[in-house]
Amino acid sequence: MLIGIFWALLAGALVGLQNIFNSKVNERANSWETTALVLGLGFLASLVIGLIVEGKNLFAVQHMELWFWFSGIIGVGVVVCMVNGIKLLGPTYAISIAMTSQLVFALLWDSLGWFGLEQVPFTFKQLIGVIVIVSGIFVFKFGGLLQGRKPAVQGE
Repeated sequence: MLIGIFWALLAGALVGLQNIFNSKVNERANSWETTALVLGLGFLASLVIGLIVEGKNLFAVQHMELWFWFSGIIGVGVVVCMVNGIKLLGPTYAISIAMTSQLVFALLWDSLGWFGLEQVPFTFKQLIGVIVIVSGIFVFKFGGLLQGRKPAVQGE
């Protein structure tokens, strides 16, 4: 379990870092150029590392549903949407919203058993967890508005 937590933490750090790098690339290129560059270099890196690690077994994919072959197209949507979200909202706010959306949809798909996932019953505890995270984003985003106000003096 600890190894899984490590990989998940590392993935979160890398996603945040990648989104910041993508937004910096997007300052010099448009969204589609950024997406092509990011995913093109990612493809080359995956191919080279995959060939080194897996060798000729890299493409020995069997028993996979047809629609899962399109996950790279979903990746295009992820990069384009994040680059534009960061451009309009800033990295922290955009990534917070994206992570919350990811959690909500993962919970939904888990609960419904979609896309070949084992159905996991939806619980009140899960709902509370999502509400707490969404509330945290609101506090993060709008909490600074309260700092600009002076505290009320008693007797006024």
